[in-house]
Amino acid sequence: MPIADFEIAVPTTMRAAVYKGNGVVSVEEVPTPTIGAGELLVRVEACGICHTDLKKIEHNLLAPPRIYGHETAGVVASAGRDVRRFAPGDRVVVFHHIPCLDCFYCRKKLYAQCSTYKKVGVTAGFEPAGGGFSQYVRVMDWIVDRGVEKIPESVSFEQASFVEPLNTCLKAVVQCAPQADEVALIMGQGPIGLLFTMLVERTGALVVATETIASRRELSRRCGAELTLDPRTADVKAAVDPMTDGRGADLVIVAASAPGLVEQAVRYSRPGARILLFAQTSDAEAIELSGASVCVGERMIFGSYSASVDLQKEAARLVFSGELPVRLLVSHRFSLTQIRSAFDLALHPDERSLKIILEPQRWTE
Repeated sequence: MPIADFEIAVPTTMRAAVYKGNGVVSVEEVPTPTIGAGELLVRVEACGICHTDLKKIEHNLLAPPRIYGHETAGVVASAGRDVRRFAPGDRVVVFHHIPCLDCFYCRKKLYAQCSTYKKVGVTAGFEPAGGGFSQYVRVMDWIVDRGVEKIPESVSFEQASFVEPLNTCLKAVVQCAPQADEVALIMGQGPIGLLFTMLVERTGALVVATETIASRRELSRRCGAELTLDPRTADVKAAVDPMTDGRGADLVIVAASAPGLVEQAVRYSRPGARILLFAQTSDAEAIELSGASVCVGERMIFGSYSASVDLQKEAARLVFSGELPVRLLVSHRFSLTQIRSAFDLALHPDERSLKIILEPQRWTE
């Protein structure tokens, strides 16, 4: 029998955190997904909690029921017919979006705009939505082809769960191309902002970071920031100007979402600067700018969204090698039954909280 046809016994039902609408998530017993030819069933060992999913839940952006979670690492429980690269027992990290590589947008390398990319290819049931907030996920065939990476035995599942979010940040950094003689201002030092700090520091650019939580400012310095500021009490422009002969930041990355941040980014930047919007993912987030600040000031404001298949191997290498100390970012681990507490902490971070990992195989009532 080909190894891809072999299956590990899995339960017929599993626990999953089901989004019910109106901000409600309920941990329920649901059918374990079944797989077809070319697909994988993955037992989820760790799934990072991402603010993109929290926005969808808290603001009811998509119709229920759904099972969210997309920063997924686990073990192959079964492999469908014709799967040859993976077998039960393999430790894997799973991407939930993969482009067709053949359409207009793919030829332009705008993969997140590809209609195939917009289809979610990983599900725990209901309308596909990533599914990592559950005990098992079904990985569809086009994701198996190009969107699954094996995890080395020496790498923990929680560390591996950073491969997808790191990819999204790496894509953005490649897009905004920091230079060694530049000053880059990174607004927000949550888990994503800290990944940006690690990546931008590697380019030789000088990183200035803003963050309201003191413990995150301290960690930001460990991750490579030259200067960290509390934007509530510090004059950010006055701090940046002496580093740039009074011009303002060469690059600003907006890695947090709050009213007024983009407007501040323009004020802190020099004429001709690049301003990257990374956290502004909701239609409800309005920005009001002076046209002259962009046109006459020749600033370039652009966005970056989701991951790049071109950078998948490099993102995996950076995480698996330990070259980027992503383990420093993990502050809390919760079982599936504690998911509401995990969400609440992610939405209302305290001095200790940072990256929150869900461990669906843990049993805590």
